[in-house]
Amino acid sequence: MKAYPNLIEGVIEVLVQTFGKHIYADKVIQHILKENKKWGSRDRKFVANHSYEIIRNWRLLWHILGEDPSMKRKHLMELFDAYWNWLETGSEIPEGLPLGVVESYAAWFDERASNELGDHWPALAHALNQPASVVLRNNVLRQDRKSLVEILTKEGIDCEVSDVADESVVLAKRPKLMHLKSYQKGRFEIQDGGSQLIVQHLDLQPGERFFDACCGAGGKAIQAASIMGNQGEILAMDTNDKALSECRRRAKRNGVDIITTESIKRPASVLVHQEWADKLLLDVPCSGSGVIRRDVDSKWKLQPEHLDKTIQTQKDILHKYHSTLKPGGTMVYATCSILRSENEDQVVSFMEAFGEDFTLADEFRLSPEHPHSDGYFIAIFQKHDD
Repeated sequence: MKAYPNLIEGVIEVLVQTFGKHIYADKVIQHILKENKKWGSRDRKFVANHSYEIIRNWRLLWHILGEDPSMKRKHLMELFDAYWNWLETGSEIPEGLPLGVVESYAAWFDERASNELGDHWPALAHALNQPASVVLRNNVLRQDRKSLVEILTKEGIDCEVSDVADESVVLAKRPKLMHLKSYQKGRFEIQDGGSQLIVQHLDLQPGERFFDACCGAGGKAIQAASIMGNQGEILAMDTNDKALSECRRRAKRNGVDIITTESIKRPASVLVHQEWADKLLLDVPCSGSGVIRRDVDSKWKLQPEHLDKTIQTQKDILHKYHSTLKPGGTMVYATCSILRSENEDQVVSFMEAFGEDFTLADEFRLSPEHPHSDGYFIAIFQKHDD
């Protein structure tokens, strides 16, 4: 496709707002496409796809251009020209460049990931730069997975079952889904395969009490309700009231009515739920380094001081919320991070402090090298009976 000036200008505007004004790229692109209603589908794909590719390869492209990053439109236009020429010549990468330049990661993050992950970092760095699959989770309260595939196929969606999780379905393309009757009737949710596995490892049973202490918009709480057959009690807590509102809306669409949402207004909120849960999920705030390919500008927005604060927050949550679990209960600690400091190191710290009360049953990683999963870490703890 030819690079028309108005479309190039659209890409430049995405870069200005993403890097200059620190607005998330997906929101910028959504706004620009909404403002340019006369653009056809090919025009929209051009602006979105090339914006994401430049953001994904930001450090490499500036290296190829031979300039330091700049937000001046003149320099961004030069960057686009270098990018376009790079595409037309086969996207070849000069030999001998360091990994952080080739895969385009901030120097500090490349160094930290290399120190924490060793020889595995190059493969992960590359995998996180590949396009993400679109994975759905079948809602077993509505139908079985095979039936969902048949329903989606009739709606014109090319899909198949995925082996990554019990109810996962992967799409061949990236179609719009919100307008589908199957979506509006709550037959499925959009949820990465690895994310689905986190809840599976809680071994939830109908009638149990489940506490999702960092529920966000409620994807995992709703998945838990479906696994439990919509029988039992689910407490979903978060600091974001808008996310909790979204959780309630999604639960209704999915036919789920056992979720109670609660806003975390102060640290003492947890004290009223001591030894309440049979199963506890701590899907904690993290760097998001395992889901970079779904949020390509996040690798430039993440800063070392923010990461250090996040690691302390994770530790605080682990040390505080474990007390909400009943004796004999199961706790899962999970992140969408690839870093040891957010994962295995947190497990070691927790067991040093509370090893008399808990047994580490298992811990493992889900790799973004799998085509239907992002990067996750899961640790499963069993609380000792009194």
